[in-house]
Amino acid sequence: MKVLVVHNFHRSGSASGDDQVFRHEAGMLKNAGIDVLEYTLHTDDFDKKGKAGKIAAAISMLWSGKAYRDIRKICFKDKPDIVHIHTFFPLLSPSVFVAAHKSGAKVIQTLHDTRYICPNAASLCGGELCNLCADGKYFRMVKRGCFKNSRIQSLATAFIFKFHRWRKTFYNHIDRYICLNDTQIQLLLQAGFEREKLIKKYNSVPRPDPVSSDRKLPKRYAVYCGRIGEEKGISVLCRAWKGLGDIPLVMMGAGPQEDRLKQFISDNPKLPIFFLGYVPHEECQFIMKQAEFVLLPSVWYEGCSMTVLESFSLGKPVVATDVGFMREAIKEQGMDTVFPIRDYAAMRKIVRTLWEKKELCQYYGEIAKREYEKKYSEEVDIINLINIYRNVSAK
Repeated sequence: MKVLVVHNFHRSGSASGDDQVFRHEAGMLKNAGIDVLEYTLHTDDFDKKGKAGKIAAAISMLWSGKAYRDIRKICFKDKPDIVHIHTFFPLLSPSVFVAAHKSGAKVIQTLHDTRYICPNAASLCGGELCNLCADGKYFRMVKRGCFKNSRIQSLATAFIFKFHRWRKTFYNHIDRYICLNDTQIQLLLQAGFEREKLIKKYNSVPRPDPVSSDRKLPKRYAVYCGRIGEEKGISVLCRAWKGLGDIPLVMMGAGPQEDRLKQFISDNPKLPIFFLGYVPHEECQFIMKQAEFVLLPSVWYEGCSMTVLESFSLGKPVVATDVGFMREAIKEQGMDTVFPIRDYAAMRKIVRTLWEKKELCQYYGEIAKREYEKKYSEEVDIINLINIYRNVSAK
């Protein structure tokens, strides 16, 4: 079997989950003996262009003739059985779906976000979950400035997705959509996608290989590891910790709200919060492994959170928002560690319970480890992925 994998990498330093999944899956396929071809672009390339180049690149976000021709050439020369597309926005454009489909290959897309529901991909409006654009009336984005708080950029993005929804590009030129959770499937059904084309497959992470850390940390602590951004619920976490002054919190990550977090820590010197900033992955695993439990107070839909998967691989329970994948992975598996979105008081109560009841925390950790082995290990993931390829190829 020959597979062409296609992806638009995010900007360097963004720590994007779909970039991580793309590299991971490509590596697994190669290790499984699959003949893998790669076609990728980097959003950094856009930033390096001059003014004229950026205008041309922005126009090509609607339809990239270059990406279309490149995919057609690769398919003609190498004849892949499957073209598996991950992220196409912004530089690859929807033209890659048409190119692959017209070349006779089976086309699969992994949906790492809710971009077909919300072209902004965050499903957030004014800090609240929003699915209004599932009806395809994307131009409401303009008034609200949903895309990067810019009405002009929101207009351009809305036009791109409205045009391709009208052309049915996303409906007619993709044979199978890999969804990451049940909530995502329900949202896509509301947007008119065919049920028989939707299949759920979780992401995976390798078995952990942590390296020791010489950082001086408390003997016991809770840990947050992830992007320091609004969508990750950093403000919720901070408000919760105002009532948890006796529980040490270690935070790792980088992002746009770093300065606000540092200011919060400075303004509340009695709170035992240790912000480490960016920490290398293997060392981060070690610090997570030594923690009592992991925190994920996200205020948006997580596709298949790598934080949850990493935590489960280490046998650590996760205190998370009761929405989307977190509900599916945690609450529905018998771990009572989820709380209503933005409810910092409820989060605080769960943290207190796990901190004081070590046996319960350990019990949930054992469930988490079993869930990893059953659903999120590489061994399970590669079998599921290859089976999807075979089933699509047989139709």
